[in-house]
Amino acid sequence: MIQIINIEKENLIAAKINGRVTKKDVEKIHPLIHNIIEKGHKVDFYFELEDFHGYDLQGFWADLKVDAAHLSDYGKMAFVGEKKWQKWAAKATDFFTGSEVKYFDLQDKEQAKNWIKNN
Repeated sequence: MIQIINIEKENLIAAKINGRVTKKDVEKIHPLIHNIIEKGHKVDFYFELEDFHGYDLQGFWADLKVDAAHLSDYGKMAFVGEKKWQKWAAKATDFFTGSEVKYFDLQDKEQAKNWIKNN
């Protein structure tokens, strides 16, 4: 499940993610991406992963489609998590995108918020 949170920055999508991400969750984010792109900005992301278990199959495919369509539109990405595999997933994201990606442990979420807000 994705819950949008407000971290005051015009081109930032911030969310708390737990459980499994579904197609409906991805569909909630996609229009937000378009709104930022239409204003001429790169899209930054802040994702707080707590009790996160990955994607269901439809959610995974929906996310792949959105990412494939918008990879060049992405800016900075902060992943805040609690599990070693989340850190590796963030490193893979960094490798496959032109974005600046950083992983932070859950106890360092304030540091992550400061990093994502500053250019």
